Order: sequence, then structure tokens, then C-alpha cells
Amino acid sequence: MCAVEMVKKSELSSFRKLALGSWRTVGDPSVYGSLDVDCGPALRYIADFRAATGQRLTVTHLMAKVMGHVYAEMPDANAMLRGGGIWLRKEVSVFFQVAMEDPDTGQIDLSGVTIRGPDKKSMREIVAEFEQAAARVRAGKDEEKEAARRSFRPVPNFMVGWLLDLVSWLIYGLNLDLRWAGLPRDPFGSVMVTNIGTLGLEEAYVPLLPYSRVPLLIAVGAVRRVLEPGDDGTPVIAERLRLSATFDHRILDGAHAATMAKVVRRCFADPVAAFGAPTESEPAGA
Repeated sequence: MCAVEMVKKSELSSFRKLALGSWRTVGDPSVYGSLDVDCGPALRYIADFRAATGQRLTVTHLMAKVMGHVYAEMPDANAMLRGGGIWLRKEVSVFFQVAMEDPDTGQIDLSGVTIRGPDKKSMREIVAEFEQAAARVRAGKDEEKEAARRSFRPVPNFMVGWLLDLVSWLIYGLNLDLRWAGLPRDPFGSVMVTNIGTLGLEEAYVPLLPYSRVPLLIAVGAVRRVLEPGDDGTPVIAERLRLSATFDHRILDGAHAATMAKVVRRCFADPVAAFGAPTESEPAGA
């Protein structure tokens, strides 16, 4: 008699196969931390932005611009491990996870949208680019990402990890541009952001992806309303947002985290000062 009655799952999504090939040990350099911010000013900024532009700005879009500010003040964090050393990226790019339905299997899968150079783009440009890219991904019309996803489907599970390591070595170890082979250039960028708030979760910690060479992952929680003492001690209702971070201790440490947290708090506390007042036409890079 067996210890556990079980049956092997026959249909795996592309993401699930990647996950099985990615994490083979619990020994890793992950450090976890969270930052609780007052998002009241940010929510008011979002409402004003929508009214002024007609674009549906969200906290997710806002995070692209926030991270652009973070790396402007802490460029040492925009790094990767390569050849036993730390290499600094010259470009800031933010990868956002996007849930989608696999058009062939019907299973829920994960893909993503990469915003490159958010520090040089206006908020309007970021929103438009993100929404157009996410729509292509969800519709299965992003040729680059679909080609990459399809390439993993026929690979046996036991070989996925080796293939991921090989692709990572070719793209990052040898620094080869493999777009001709259907593999995106630096697909995961400087930081990965996932909005768990859309799932109703307030806090979660995302595991590092060894093959992505991304040293920082951020999970954006759901906005929650809490009672807090006001300036005069009278209880007031505040809107709070928790950002849960996982970072690679080989690249980032407490000093990096402290500076980055300071920038994030400043952006959320006064988004108008950080990003400019929302108007119908924003200057590029605002």
C-alpha cells in the first residue's frame, strides 16, 4: 500500500513547467521585507489623472514610475550577477507579471509586460504602452512572448531547468542578443512587480527566479482602510498599501533597501512633486 494516493498531473501550463525547472533547492540568498505606505495621496493623484487624461492609471502603472525614481537615486541596485561579478545595467526596465489564459490549453498561465526606460517616459506614455502590451499578451498576439512560450511546451519536464540555465547563460553570461531566435532582449529587466492586490491579498513574498538575473521582486498588496491617530490624536481613516519585497542578498543589502524605501515613501507621499501634476498633455519624462 502506498503512503500517499496520487495521480500525476498530465497537463501543465507553460509557467508551471518553468517553475518546476527553476527552483531545485531551498538554499538561496533571498532576503524578505515589507514597506507599509500611506497611499491616500497616490489614490487622489490617480483619480485626478483619470479625470484629466481619460486614461485608466492604476497603482501598477504608478510603480513603473516609482521604480524609475528609485534607480535614479540608487543606480547600484540596477544590477545583475554575471561571471562571478556584479554588473550594472545601463537601462532601467520594469517587468510586470500578467495573468492570461493559454489559447491552446485554456489553462490560466502567467506572462508579462516589460516597460523599458520608465524614468524617461511620462505617466501617459507608460499607461498607454502597458495597456497595449498587456492586451497583446492576454490575446496571445505578442509574437515574441508567444514564440518563447511555445518553445518550452515540447520540452520534457526534467530538461526544463537545464534549458533555462542554458538560455540564461547565453543571454546574460555571453550577453548575446537572441531576438532572431525568438528570445527577448533582457526579458525580465531590473525589477519584477506583481500586483497581488487584484487577487484580494494584502501581503505575499515572491521567490527569486535564478535564471532571470533579477535581484529584486515586489508584490503590491491590496489597499486597506485602517484607523490611525491624526495629527491632533483624533482617529482618522487612512488608506494603506503594503509592498512586499524579496531581494538577492548577493547584490542588495540593508543600505540599498533603506535608500530605496525612502524614495518609495516620498513618491507615494507627494506624487505631484514626484511625477508632476496630471494634465491633458504631460511633458515627456514627467
